[in-house]
Amino acid sequence: MLEIELLYQKLQFCNFKICTDTRKIEPESVFFALKGENFDGNQFAEKAIANGSKWAVIDNEKYYNQNTILVNDVLQTLQTLANIHRNKMKCKIIGIGGSNGKTTTKELLYSVMSKQYNTICTQGNYNNHIGVPLTLFNIKNDTEYAIVELGANKCGDIEELCSIAQPDWGLITNIGKEHLEGFGSLEGVAKAESELYYFLLKNNGIAFVNVDDEWLSRMSSRLSNKIDYSKNNENSDIYCKLLSDYPEIIFEFKNTAIKSKLTGLYNFENIMAAVAIAHIAGVSIENIKHGIENYLPKNKRSQTIISGSTYIFLDAYNANPSSMEKSLENFARFDYPNKIVILGDMFEMGEYAYQEHKNIYKLAKSMGFDKLFVAGEHFCCQARENNDICFENASEINNVLKSLNLANTAIFVKGSRGMAMEKSLDGLFEYNS
Repeated sequence: MLEIELLYQKLQFCNFKICTDTRKIEPESVFFALKGENFDGNQFAEKAIANGSKWAVIDNEKYYNQNTILVNDVLQTLQTLANIHRNKMKCKIIGIGGSNGKTTTKELLYSVMSKQYNTICTQGNYNNHIGVPLTLFNIKNDTEYAIVELGANKCGDIEELCSIAQPDWGLITNIGKEHLEGFGSLEGVAKAESELYYFLLKNNGIAFVNVDDEWLSRMSSRLSNKIDYSKNNENSDIYCKLLSDYPEIIFEFKNTAIKSKLTGLYNFENIMAAVAIAHIAGVSIENIKHGIENYLPKNKRSQTIISGSTYIFLDAYNANPSSMEKSLENFARFDYPNKIVILGDMFEMGEYAYQEHKNIYKLAKSMGFDKLFVAGEHFCCQARENNDICFENASEINNVLKSLNLANTAIFVKGSRGMAMEKSLDGLFEYNS
């Protein structure tokens, strides 16, 4: 433990400037030579030091020199150091897990909490076994709250991340059909996500639970230290009265009307979660209202773009069957002269890929949209079975869109990140990339 404390002191000396990519080296930083399926960071240690790093942490003695620090396992060392740092800081850690809406909930909560407290949160999608430690190192002595997104691809991932971040408070947004290739089933998803509840139970943490959600209500039944929130039950700990979820969400909290720039019931669940945590943290009603009303969705997540008489719903950062279904149902309610739906494949579905793509394709076809464009191997399989046209990628759809008159048209775009479905809009509309 003495050696790890000495290494922690070196990080402290470098103001916790940590790099894992030699293309993004900061002067006087510490480079961690992580390994992946197709690379070995040890090979880049010398380059990292040449580019400005003060030290490089390695686990292969072949690359040892006076500026390197040799450890047994670089990743494990990074995680241990992050946990040490977390325990030296006095801020409260809020862990956010769930199948859909983690990032939107995180950003909404940050928008509200930062109005009143010194708050940090996970940047981008840094929610895995590497990203969570890097997030924890952003905690400073004056940080009051740290919002940490917890991502999972298989059972055990959330347990591992909780052991590193040790959240004081926690939230599961929902249980949906995510990463079925790794989880195996919806029950597998629930079991994996419940690892957050189990950590809070063992460590007397507070769980925030959406009691309108049947899965979450059942999973949290053993918890005694929890805060319930709801749009249906006025007797819950936190009650938000929904006035409208379309085209924009309007609700009432503590006799105060709040209007969001988001749309749909699925996003109202994210808003309620942010309101519940912020209220228990002591954020004023005025700051809650200000934080929610000023949150503008971006980065291809529930993002709206208006260009003349064309209205775009860009939700192309990620996709699974649950989020696809909810967002399609919401778009179907949108009253516009012409409506186009553009869908890309959902990844990591494993043996469920054929059936889940079939279900979504059938749902989209049944909704009577003016045009349905799909791209990717699995959606193309469904299109061909229905004698419909399909496309290999988003760029091919883009070529078709350029030939259309898109005036008075609403466009919905969604697909897994690897499909980069936002490319269907290239050259047509400005979006935040």
